[in-house]
Amino acid sequence: MFSSVAHLARANPFNAPHLQLVHDGLAGPRSSPAGPPGQPQRSRKLAAAAVEEQYSCDYGSGRFFILCGLGGIISCGTTHTALVPLDLVKCRMQVDPQKYKGIFNGFSVTLKEDGVRGLAKGWAPTFIGYSLQGLCKFGFYEVFKVLYSNMLGEENAYLWRTSLYLAASASAEFFADIALAPMEATKVRIQTQPGYANTLRDAAPKMYKEEGLKAFYKGVAPLWMRQIPYTMMKFACFERTVEALYKFVVPKPRSECSKPEQLLVTFVAGYIAGVFCAIVSHPADSVVSVLNKEKGSSASQVLQRLGFKGVWKGLFARIIMIGTLTALQWFIYDSVKVYFRLPRPPPPEMPESLKKKLGLTQ
Repeated sequence: MFSSVAHLARANPFNAPHLQLVHDGLAGPRSSPAGPPGQPQRSRKLAAAAVEEQYSCDYGSGRFFILCGLGGIISCGTTHTALVPLDLVKCRMQVDPQKYKGIFNGFSVTLKEDGVRGLAKGWAPTFIGYSLQGLCKFGFYEVFKVLYSNMLGEENAYLWRTSLYLAASASAEFFADIALAPMEATKVRIQTQPGYANTLRDAAPKMYKEEGLKAFYKGVAPLWMRQIPYTMMKFACFERTVEALYKFVVPKPRSECSKPEQLLVTFVAGYIAGVFCAIVSHPADSVVSVLNKEKGSSASQVLQRLGFKGVWKGLFARIIMIGTLTALQWFIYDSVKVYFRLPRPPPPEMPESLKKKLGLTQ
């Protein structure tokens, strides 16, 4: 499987497109005293970048996808676990707004009832569940991005790149949520039902005994409703924000930016994407929290009972959590790519063939 994907990836327009165009002799004729007239030449900066940048694997290879999946495990597993206290308070605000009236009041009530240790409830299913989700989310996103871009062709992949990001991320998240659902259900049960269970080892067997496998997967449909729009926004908004930052904000080309400067751009773009992610996915998140707490309820029944106002409870806490979460996830994921020397293509540029069709080149 990976060998066929790797073959497609070599012609992928997202595989360092400008360098690829120069390499293929599509960047246009340039005269140079060192070679015959009209022979394509690399600029000095691009040549230097090509020499300095030694990748550990090819873009789209099996090793590339595996290490991207590892980056997803590290970025999602660690960040979601670190934010368990905020997530716990947010969940309790959603399922019992009369008792937990706001984010600060929620922390105060939780500390008074459960102590400091109570804020860490659900850390184990959070770490396991979101590590599995990160593996599928980031790993499969890279796979689907390569597959879909090659199905479209170089020119259409560039013209329809936002749709490509949306389709690749939605496809990846579909599988990621199947991996996440059992641990998400367990986590919510631990966090929102005091006295039910305090650990994963206690909660999971008890849930299976009471409801069977349905207990772990009854929330997968609303999870798709929450996570697929969230992930589509997370990836598409991030990709286009990075593109816009390098085009309009960063005062020099990406190739001239140092690794720390590039990672700073990644963090800023991730936070901007995270704010939009929180807004589009919050109503479904409220439904999931209530649904996993209650027995025998359906998503439509919960949605009807909460109403329009009820599904937006805890939005401020979620914006803080998801904005920070998304920024850190992209930062960590990109840092893993840097550490393992994986190909990190720059924002896509218009293919030379399309420029000629549009009369943008002579």
